[in-house]
Amino acid sequence: MRWRDIESLPHPVESKEHLWIPLPDGQRLAARLWHPRDAGQRPVPAILEYIPYRKRDLTRSRDEMIHPYLAGHGYACLRVDLRGSGEADGVLHDQYRGQELADGEQAIEWIAQQAWCDGQVGMMGISWGGFNALQIAARRPKALKAVISSCSTDDLYRDNMHYMGGCLLTDNLSESTTMLSANSCPPDPALVGERWREMWLERLQGSGLWLEKWLRHQWRDEYWREGSVCEDYAAIRCPVMAVGGWTDGYTNAIFRLLEHLQVPRLALVGPWGHKYPHLGIPGPAIGFLQEALRWWDHWLKGKDTGIMREPILRVWMQDSVPPTTSYNQRSGHWIGEDQWPSPHIETRRLWLGSGHLLCERPGHKLEPQFESIQSPLSVGLFAGKWCSYTAAPDLPHDQREEDGGALVFQSEPLREDLTMLGAPALEAVVVANQAMAMIGVRLSDVAPDGKATRITYGLLNLNHRQGHDRPRELVPGEPERIRVVLNNIAQTIPVGHRLRLSISTSYWPLAWAPPRPVCLDIQLNDSALSVPVRSPQPGDTNITFAPPEATPPAPRTQLEKPEHNWLVHRDLATDLSTQEIVKDEGRYRLEDIDLEITDRTWNWYSYLDDDFTSLRGETQTERGFYRGNWRVGTTTRTVLTADEKNFYIHAELDAWEGDKRIFANNWDTCIPRDNL
Repeated sequence: MRWRDIESLPHPVESKEHLWIPLPDGQRLAARLWHPRDAGQRPVPAILEYIPYRKRDLTRSRDEMIHPYLAGHGYACLRVDLRGSGEADGVLHDQYRGQELADGEQAIEWIAQQAWCDGQVGMMGISWGGFNALQIAARRPKALKAVISSCSTDDLYRDNMHYMGGCLLTDNLSESTTMLSANSCPPDPALVGERWREMWLERLQGSGLWLEKWLRHQWRDEYWREGSVCEDYAAIRCPVMAVGGWTDGYTNAIFRLLEHLQVPRLALVGPWGHKYPHLGIPGPAIGFLQEALRWWDHWLKGKDTGIMREPILRVWMQDSVPPTTSYNQRSGHWIGEDQWPSPHIETRRLWLGSGHLLCERPGHKLEPQFESIQSPLSVGLFAGKWCSYTAAPDLPHDQREEDGGALVFQSEPLREDLTMLGAPALEAVVVANQAMAMIGVRLSDVAPDGKATRITYGLLNLNHRQGHDRPRELVPGEPERIRVVLNNIAQTIPVGHRLRLSISTSYWPLAWAPPRPVCLDIQLNDSALSVPVRSPQPGDTNITFAPPEATPPAPRTQLEKPEHNWLVHRDLATDLSTQEIVKDEGRYRLEDIDLEITDRTWNWYSYLDDDFTSLRGETQTERGFYRGNWRVGTTTRTVLTADEKNFYIHAELDAWEGDKRIFANNWDTCIPRDNL
């Protein structure tokens, strides 16, 4: 990373630690602002990042790497806290609901009217800020001229942390607990004054347990459609740059946005996890802020930066690597596509034979041939997380540890390199012995020494085989034709390696398992894997990026050592298996605001023997803020279990001022399983 001192940027920067954005109902959003010093006399376009993760402290270091940099290149940049977060008034009740988006529209209108703004606004964000940038764009506020949306989705049900392929992700539990913790943090008295305690108690009492809301919508109903821009792509009428990474959980949406948006658009996909690309891990990180400036200068200043002459899709084509749980760098190279879907990609079908992937279809007119699989709950212990946040070694391990409980089909050693770009898919005829079932499908690169690296995977709740909005129980013993679409990939498998397809009937703890063990029969002579094969193009070697640069982060002193860990415990005496994930930021001080912070999260996912009703997820958090005599904190704990008929949630929230508990709440909720 090349650090750029603010003084070295083209424009001297002025900043305001805190200002209010008024709303029509009398409430106020809280903002932090950077802009060129002379913007009051020479107004500039504005860039808005609008998220709930506390501008004052929790995103402070990241914000100071981005917004002063952009401001120093001629923009007014605002980091705005959502209603009910940070120093903003009110209570945040859920994600991406109408109030949040209406507030965002009001913020854009207010920004456009300020003396330092020339009336043009862009939105930029990662994750939550990428989501609501697209959603607000679909509401078409007049001043919003362009968007950069990173690590986000167009479909809140299909590709979000809640459900995947109609299967319940355990990220649903961990995200709920994260938000329970974030929503229960107080504003900083140094900014809001004596109101801080009143605002804090209002949040503690009003925000609620979001896991209960999300779990009451187990299929794609109106709740999920409301915030999904895929319901009407044409509603977005401003240019969009969509950004993501191969180890992130939201990358599939980028390809749908490219295909369906009807506005100028670009896409950028690197090897990264859930990070902005200038901070991208696995590397290589790139000069993303320079790319963002090319985008903003084109759409907000009318400059010809060449950005719109780039390929519509720039993507990191990944080389083969041995399996491990984290990579500092991923070898590969940049390629480009001028349109999507690409004319350079053909679909190749590999048919399922007994233990083999076949280039030619076996005798389909013969009597049906079946192979069966009933997976143990251990399949998935080494799967990593649905989304790599790069805070722990959270990528999938050697798939040989998973394939013992799966049905495996493997190609012969490749005679030439196989390069894939897009989404593989399995089309199969299956027969289940239970009314509720799921299927996990993995694709691996198998090296000559036998090591297997997972390159993509997909899940399908078989009760959603006719669509995520039309769940229907299976009829045990009745054949069903299904299609499982795997996550998009850009991957080269070299000569001499094999392609392996693995099928399982559970994938815990990445996804919640069915209520009972399932035996699934696969009809071999009528099932095939489709892979998107890309031919090399002359321009593939022409794509380059500048090295990453940013302004320095806020000064931070680490007072207690952080701990990030990922552990698998197997108690062979009791047959209890537990996956433990630790994300402990330790204790640190933000020097410029004299604030000490603790931020700790633990996750445990366990099962007992082959008991599908023994699945248990538990998350805990601790957050604390300390300045002089002001010492406040919260603890949360959420436990999710299930039997064959119901899910059970137990959650706890406690808030502390000094040594005194000033608030406590418990939840005990039963929610019926709905084809899940």
